[in-house]
Amino acid sequence: MSIIDNKKAGFDYFIEEKYEAGIVLEGWEVKSIRDGRVQIKESHIVVRNGELWLLNCHISPLTSASTHVNPVNTRTRKLLMHKKEISRLIGKVEQKGYSLVPLNLHFKNGRVKVDMALAKGKKQHDKRDTLKDKDWKREQERLMKIHRT
Repeated sequence: MSIIDNKKAGFDYFIEEKYEAGIVLEGWEVKSIRDGRVQIKESHIVVRNGELWLLNCHISPLTSASTHVNPVNTRTRKLLMHKKEISRLIGKVEQKGYSLVPLNLHFKNGRVKVDMALAKGKKQHDKRDTLKDKDWKREQERLMKIHRT
């Protein structure tokens, strides 16, 4: 079950490979995510010291968040993957033009997971081509619907 999708990722990047990773969260963050108070549109994944980190993922605390913990909305969160997978990703990310982008957050066996993609950035003309293709497909569907009736 998907909690939130990053729809902008498909528009801004060519998605090449998809991966799944665990995420290190605090208790109040899990409660907020269950409540749907999370935003990953502006977030991205970086590699530091052989580890993967999720940056700019905004999780709004609930009003009932703990009083002895000071919630930070956009703190850096560590992603959990096997060492072999991380080293394979590091090799690919170091190639020119590749980056890691979060696609969605979802629950798997009660744990929050991040689907991420190895992606290459689109140029402005590629984005326009994507929009043209999308509009043309919508027009085709409309014409086929009219033709069937």
